[in-house]
Parts: sequence; structure tokens; C-alpha cells
Amino acid sequence: MFRFNSRFFGYTLALFVIETLIAVYVHDNFVRPYVGDYLVVMLLYCALRAFSNASPLKIAVAVLLFAYFIELMQYFHLVDRMGLAGNTVARTIIGYGFEWLDLLAYTLGIITILLLEHFFGAGIFKQSK
Repeated sequence: MFRFNSRFFGYTLALFVIETLIAVYVHDNFVRPYVGDYLVVMLLYCALRAFSNASPLKIAVAVLLFAYFIELMQYFHLVDRMGLAGNTVARTIIGYGFEWLDLLAYTLGIITILLLEHFFGAGIFKQSK
């Protein structure tokens, strides 16, 4: 079940750097909220694929459900309830406000991953045996 895939670990690191740069330097109304959400599910997917031998579909569904759960927690103002409303790191990681478009961004990110797995599964996204 567990194994290390250096290729997906590299994708994870690259996506983490991109997400960090977006969080620190981009303060707009499109890239940070929606492209960031689109990429974060890809980041989580690659991180799980770097250490798990589970099927791509199972990992994709798990990541999507997790993203939906976090968004639901934003709907219930989890950061406020935890007393972390003033904590920039918590607000960045957990998020602060529920938005339907975030759910769309997560879904599109996972669809993109599954398409990449389907079309390039024999290449860059090949699952290790």
C-alpha cells in the first residue's frame, strides 16, 4: 500500500512552491482564490500518489471529498470557532469563506488530474508497480 514515487514527490514540491508563491505574492480576485483551489487538489493528489499505491481514482475521490469537507468547514466558520480568525496561516490553509465556485475549482482540478492519468498514464503519470 505504501511506496515512494519520486516523480510524484517532485510534482508535489513544484505545486507546493507555486501555491506558496500564489499565497504570498498574488492578491487578486481570480488567481489566488480559484487557480489556487484548482491547483491545491492537484498538490494533495500528487502528495498522496508520492506515498501510496492506491488507485488513481480512489486517491482522486478521497482528495475531492477532503476538499469539499474543508469548504464545508468554511461554511461553518471553523477558523472563527477555533479562535484563529486573526491567524494568517490558519486562514490561508483552512480558508475563511465558503464559495460555491471553490467547489467548482476543486472539481475541475480533479477532472484535470483524472484526464492526465487517462491520457498520459503510460507516460508521466504511470503508477508504479
